[in-house]
Amino acid sequence: MNRLSLLRFLLTCSLLAGATAWLSACSSAPRRVAPEVQQVPPLQSTQPATPADGELIPRIEARSAQGNPPFYQVAGKRYTVLASAAGYRERGVASWYGRDFHGKNTSNGEPYDMYAMTAAHKTLPLPCYARVTNLSNGRSVVVRVNDRGPFVSNRVIDLSYSAASRLDMIRNGTAFVEVEALVPSGPMSAGAPLGVQAAEAAPPPPPAPLLAVQVGAFGEPANARATVTRLQSAGLAATVAAPDARSRLTRVRIAGIASVEQFDRIMNQLRTLGFPDARLATD
Repeated sequence: MNRLSLLRFLLTCSLLAGATAWLSACSSAPRRVAPEVQQVPPLQSTQPATPADGELIPRIEARSAQGNPPFYQVAGKRYTVLASAAGYRERGVASWYGRDFHGKNTSNGEPYDMYAMTAAHKTLPLPCYARVTNLSNGRSVVVRVNDRGPFVSNRVIDLSYSAASRLDMIRNGTAFVEVEALVPSGPMSAGAPLGVQAAEAAPPPPPAPLLAVQVGAFGEPANARATVTRLQSAGLAATVAAPDARSRLTRVRIAGIASVEQFDRIMNQLRTLGFPDARLATD
């Protein structure tokens, strides 16, 4: 065998040995599973569950170090955080958020738990408690507000999956609600577990209330009438409501709001006409 043939023989042997080692390694190494077929572990709640027949008991808690600036700005809009939740009550549209945010930090630094009775609000201090009532079916829940949002037009509160489920609004995604802050009294119990209390037997659902959008309240009745004329010219069935007994302001309203979709359309039209502060009436 000449020198060139010997070199070719040795090179062939080396290549065969390398291929054998590579095949052996492939047969013994675990296969990499494609991301789309990997098993996703089930989500686990990070907070104590609320019994089906109970609800949270509001407790006094220290104001969170995170999530409570005097004011903040999102998408060009400025929000002022309330100094206290006392006396807060508002009607509007609720939405809910779930799996995509589960385990991520809320605005006050706690992990979001879609199975806990929590909520997000734009201006209430963190944390605080509120009762949320579905105006369509009378169901209500107590939630602990620990997050900021929702920053979608016309939405007043974003509920956890469990809270939204209790209100029977998962399927529709939104619902007309009333949000009323609950301010407990007594010694501070920071660090104590969230309590629950037995819920009283729910009364039969009341008939759905007649909802209305309040466009504005005017000190001069003539200004209220002029606004009604302008709105009616734009195709909106606005009327002048009876003056408020306490403030004596004359209110301009659009009644007969039957769905969230109708509410959104009217609110968008009102913003275009220069009424950005219109809201769902609270009475």
